[in-house]
Amino acid sequence: MRKPLTFLLVASTLLSGCGGWRDSGWNPSNWFGRGRSVSVDAPPEAVNPLIPEGRRGIFQRPEKEDRSELIAAVRELRIERDPNGAIVYATGLASRNGAYAARLRLETEDLPPEDGVITFTFRVTYPSDPTPTGTERTRTIVEAHSLSTQELQGVKAIRVIAAQNALESRRR
Repeated sequence: MRKPLTFLLVASTLLSGCGGWRDSGWNPSNWFGRGRSVSVDAPPEAVNPLIPEGRRGIFQRPEKEDRSELIAAVRELRIERDPNGAIVYATGLASRNGAYAARLRLETEDLPPEDGVITFTFRVTYPSDPTPTGTERTRTIVEAHSLSTQELQGVKAIRVIAAQNALESRRR
């Protein structure tokens, strides 16, 4: 009877000291904070001078034109840990109804990045026909992108860029 009682007293004393786990840096849910607003810098257009233009094989189809545009605004940025790394969730507001083919396009060329910031652009494609503006609820789009543990090594912040704003979440 003494051994179980002693064990319970020691275990309860040790566990009572673990109240700081919630605010600890070892807690994976504290690794990234909530998204905050940052200034918008126009992403440079990537051009590779080593690839010749206009040379294709006889059976190759012409490349599809990229009609995607930056979404009007990013409303929320959330990063959740998973067993393989993290998932970046971005909620955006399109400028009009009918936006489709939403994606978070990775703009950072080197992973892990030298400056420690992974940058995404939130892009959508609009129909060629005019569509109504609609309510904010009908224009809200949520998109996600998965990052592996290797891609997250050395990362200090994750940034999502839209046409009007950008959100950034930093590691705590």
